[in-house]
Amino acid sequence: MRKNKLPMYIVDSFTNISFGGNPAGVCILKEKIDDESMALIAREINLSETAFLVVTEEDIKNKNNKLSLRWFTPKVEVSMCGHGTLATAKVLFEDLGFEGEEIHFSTQSGVLVAKKDKDGIILDFPMDEYETVEAPKELLKAMGINSYKEAVYGKNTKKLVIEVEKEEEIINLKPNFEGMKNLSFALDIKGIGVTTEGEKYDFVTRYFNPWAGINEDPVTGTVHTILGRYWGDKLGRKEFRAYQASERGGEIVIKLLQNGRMEMIGEGVIVLKGEIFY
Repeated sequence: MRKNKLPMYIVDSFTNISFGGNPAGVCILKEKIDDESMALIAREINLSETAFLVVTEEDIKNKNNKLSLRWFTPKVEVSMCGHGTLATAKVLFEDLGFEGEEIHFSTQSGVLVAKKDKDGIILDFPMDEYETVEAPKELLKAMGINSYKEAVYGKNTKKLVIEVEKEEEIINLKPNFEGMKNLSFALDIKGIGVTTEGEKYDFVTRYFNPWAGINEDPVTGTVHTILGRYWGDKLGRKEFRAYQASERGGEIVIKLLQNGRMEMIGEGVIVLKGEIFY
């Protein structure tokens, strides 16, 4: 017998049109629930991430901008999620009537800030530091990458970013995801970004993480915490228009700040609202 129900949303992030960008589930909790229930709900929703926000009517009424936020893939909990944070902020600002100008989310990655902006929602995230590494040969083979310019590894996010020569190489990638899942590495790799300078955008990326049940993520905020710093170092700039070239596609405006942090600016569209029983 179903005993509990939660308000539930699906929001398309980093897009201004329905069915574009990256869809995230957003569950609204009046109080914390157990990890097993969150994991089962995320598996049922079966999107790349489902966000779980603890917020009450009093929080909304009093403009409490310090709220607890967690994210789960269909397989694991993750410590940071850009599109899930944007989706949560979109629900708070647009549907739950939160009238404050910014929200401070308490997460496993520290405090993440979302702000209202005329161009959408600004996410204030920490930039990830990186180190140059050799991309594993067996991984390159499984992904169909014949050559690359440089590979870097995020010290905090544990994501590997591989720069290739041309945009068409990224567009034409057809990784062997089962082959990727069967590999083991000296590095603790939690996702792969493949990037290059773009033709219409400053840089273009695709992102893959079959180990977390996400063969290809449509638009990935966390990998851009490395990409922002990486392309900032390469191009000597502090502002970029980035495109993630998945089938759904999505745009992110990136601004590098002075204090080791960065802003990601994007739009979001609420496409579903209802209740989930558990």
